[in-house]
Amino acid sequence: MSHTLGARQAQKQKTRRALLDAALGLLEEQSLSSLGLREVTRAVGVAPTAFYRHFRSVEDLGVALVEEALGSLHPMIRTIVSTTGDGDERVARAVELIAGHVDAYPAHVRFIARERHGGVRVVRGAIREQLALFAGEVRDALASDPVSLGWEPEDLLMLAQLYVDQMLVTASALLEAVGDGAGERERVVRDAVRRMRLIGIGRAHWVGGG
Repeated sequence: MSHTLGARQAQKQKTRRALLDAALGLLEEQSLSSLGLREVTRAVGVAPTAFYRHFRSVEDLGVALVEEALGSLHPMIRTIVSTTGDGDERVARAVELIAGHVDAYPAHVRFIARERHGGVRVVRGAIREQLALFAGEVRDALASDPVSLGWEPEDLLMLAQLYVDQMLVTASALLEAVGDGAGERERVVRDAVRRMRLIGIGRAHWVGGG
């Protein structure tokens, strides 16, 4: 009996995975607001009723994709904020890690870039929640740096949000550079390093206050 239950559970997980993958593939060419349930199930080869065993709606599937896409970023964020070395070395390492993530998960990056300001409210909210978690992680890491001594919590959070926003901008720019040759990619990386260095310079001279 337990073997049968295990097999059913494995099949259920396999179907759920297939639905997520199919949706992500279809979203390469369209937005979530235009994606139909039947379109997804047809791509997987299951009946539309099977969809509801895994997701309440296409919007619910979109939230699951957000959690998957941005959840995979947490290890990268932790690596970036824990990287040692001087400022330039840390910035270069951060951009290198972002570029590697774009290379590994281009469909996820494209999905987030499109849906962050897309037409599905619940998905926009899920993205905001995940980005707020990232900003909190970066804020906590920044608070332990000597240069942050005396900073107000809200200023640290603002700085963290600047870094997170720049990471997203860099990821989107690198994605757009795919297929444009190594020269364009190098330009994007160079600009990203300069922008993050500029944030760092501003941080060193920040005095806080109203």
